Amino acid sequence: MRWLTRRRAIGALAAAGLLAALVVPATSIGSGSAAFSPPTKIGKGEGSLNVIEWPAYTDPSFAKPFEKATGCTIHRKDAGSSNQMVALMRAGGGGGGGQYDLVSASGDASLRLIYGKDVVPINVNLLPGWKQFFPYFKSPAHNTVNGVHYGISLQWGPNTLIYNTKKVKPAPTSWSVVYGKKYAGKISIPNNPIQIADAALYLMKTKPALGIRDPYELTKGQFDAAVALLKRQKPLVKRYWNYAADQITDFKNGDVTVGSTWPYQTLTLQASKLSVKDLIPREGTTGWADTWMLAAKAPHPNCAYMWMKYVTMPKVEAQQAIVFGETPVTPLACPYMNKLQAGSCAQYHLNAPAAYLKSIHFWKVPIADCGWGGRKDCVDFTAWQQAWTQITG
Repeated sequence: MRWLTRRRAIGALAAAGLLAALVVPATSIGSGSAAFSPPTKIGKGEGSLNVIEWPAYTDPSFAKPFEKATGCTIHRKDAGSSNQMVALMRAGGGGGGGQYDLVSASGDASLRLIYGKDVVPINVNLLPGWKQFFPYFKSPAHNTVNGVHYGISLQWGPNTLIYNTKKVKPAPTSWSVVYGKKYAGKISIPNNPIQIADAALYLMKTKPALGIRDPYELTKGQFDAAVALLKRQKPLVKRYWNYAADQITDFKNGDVTVGSTWPYQTLTLQASKLSVKDLIPREGTTGWADTWMLAAKAPHPNCAYMWMKYVTMPKVEAQQAIVFGETPVTPLACPYMNKLQAGSCAQYHLNAPAAYLKSIHFWKVPIADCGWGGRKDCVDFTAWQQAWTQITG
């Protein structure tokens, strides 16, 4: 298990003038990629596969057998943020610019790529692993629009509440512990505009009068309430962390005692004998889920389909999960995970009850179309990024 430099921070590229290019209104989808007809069979491989990926998403440990079997040599472009992935896909006229075939987009990027017509629909019937997925990951809102599949789900992880069991007492059961003053100066929070959804989720459960239905679909008043909560939290935060290693170091040094994390950090700290635990609080939580998406101008579509077919089979899903420290989208990967690393299926919650998965509100790009009541006045992603800069600045 190793966690590489996967930085899910989103705001860094805004200052470089990319902000406007990274948000596309939902109304733009229609005649472009939606009119594209996916293939009905996988043809002969073209000999190459060019991917934009989170580092190690095509790790040689499981990619080499694929390359040998198909003749598709993988050429990798590692990305450090969702914004970087979107920018790379937009370079050269969009759709990967005729250079890239696939991108391993997270939920905070996938809708931008769909509405920007940078990716095209895929035929999930050519990918047998899809039938074995958990129901949610077959057609999640972050990669499926109006019943059209714009990618194949891959791996996921929850944002959990982590705490030092010796210093945080009683054991927390609510996200209120990171918004209260009891552990001021000892709180660790991800540096990511999508964190606004975490505050919105907390308010959705604790202040029902706000009428929040979805933490990613916020009216102006609901959005302002979430931002206000995060601004009150700001003086309490020791660090807004960008990398898993930053948070791990802070817990080891005793600089922080409680915060929002991913399972990888918890397991790493526990392996080093630090007394920490994590949980999903009673309000639920947010989480990330990744999708392999096919570029609109993919030069090697057959190799791309071959890869999607290969990497979504249970054994390979398990191999990637152990390499990267995350959870597969198929329960059939569980025995393979345990064979590779004893107990890892349970450690990454792959065998958790269905209620565990239902408690996670997976990332999706905030857009003006609220998704309910015919409203079109929800706060879009541009405003989320701008607000996060104000909150953390």
